[in-house]
Formats: sequence, structure tokens, C-alpha cells
Amino acid sequence: MMIKAKTLPLPFIRGGSSVLMWFFRRRFNKMKITPVDIKPNHSYVLMCNHFGFLDGFFSYYIAFKHIDKQQKLKGLYTMSVKKQMEKNWWLKYVGSFSVEPNAWSVKESIEYAAELLNEPGNILLFFPQAELESQHIRHIQFKNGINEIMTRVKGDCQLIWSSNVLEYYESTKPSANMTLLDCGTNHDFNFDTLKQNVNAHHLQSMRKTVRFTDEPGNLTY
Repeated sequence: MMIKAKTLPLPFIRGGSSVLMWFFRRRFNKMKITPVDIKPNHSYVLMCNHFGFLDGFFSYYIAFKHIDKQQKLKGLYTMSVKKQMEKNWWLKYVGSFSVEPNAWSVKESIEYAAELLNEPGNILLFFPQAELESQHIRHIQFKNGINEIMTRVKGDCQLIWSSNVLEYYESTKPSANMTLLDCGTNHDFNFDTLKQNVNAHHLQSMRKTVRFTDEPGNLTY
């Protein structure tokens, strides 16, 4: 059975985000968001590359530091593996609901996500790779989950991608570069186009972190 979110009131979540901002200021040298315009009266899917423990915190940071400042959010949700939610009971109170890969309840989780996105002001934090992978990869491999969700959304929903890349350079603390891409809405959604646009954007975001090396344009592994 799917575990549904029992989210605390958003003012409590916003209060928690203040603690998160404090943590990032102490832990990181710089936190840079390259912004996009946020559409009014929409719900939102914020997709990010999935490379480490702090990914969820980066998503929260983008949601409250950028999206919430343009369009006030009403509810914040994220899809988490059921085993993790069973180990960490508190996750459901910060917006997590469960998904169990290769189980009959996957369809229930997808339909629940789509239902949340029918409500303007809700945001779903989503990692379309579905698995942890190195931040240095140059190709984002999408699982089918986002396609299943978006084809079920009936309201107005904006899709946003963020390529999150960490670099140290001269500092002992990392700098986080979060480069956003407006991926359109559910009404013009095309899965193949989404994958192409995200991968072109991600590759360009990776190249922007290179300061001096002149890399060949056709560089491959």
C-alpha cells in the first residue's frame, strides 16, 4: 500500500527552510541559481539530476529561494522509495509519499502525484533518473515516471529542470551551481523533446563550469 504525504502546514515548512538556508551558508562557498520565469496559477514539477544525499535539500533550496518568491507555493511534495519512508517515519510530514518500483502500487503513486499537480501552487520535487549517479555524467537517462505522471495531469503544470553541479576551485568549501531550464507545461509535453532539451541544457551547464580548458565540441566518453 502506498504511504501518502501528511504534510505539515507550509508556514512550518518555510520555517524549516530558514534553517536550511543557514546550513547552506555555512557549508557552501557560493549558492548560485540561474533563474527562469515561473508561470502564475500553475502547479510545478522541479526535476533535478540525482547525485547525492543533499539532492533533496538542493530542491528545497530552489523551491523556496526562487520559485516561492515568484509564485507563492501552497504545498510541497516529493516521491520517495517506500523502504526509505518506512525507515524514516518523518518524511511523510515534509511532503514525501511512497513509490515501490516494480509493484502494483506504482500506478497508485503516479495517479496520486498527478492529482496533487492538478492543484495550482503545489510543487513536486522529482528525480527522473530514479537512481543515484555521478554528477559528472554528460547524459541524463530518464525513467518513464515523469511521462506517466504528466499524461495524467488535467490542470496547468509547469515543468522545470535544474542541472546542479558542485565545484571547489580555490575554496575548501564547494560552490553549487543550479542552472534552471523552463521545460514548458503539461499541455505541450512531449517526452522525447523533454529528454533532448534537458540533455542539451545539462551538457551546456557542465561546460560552463570549465574555466580554462578548451574542450573539443565532440568530446565523448
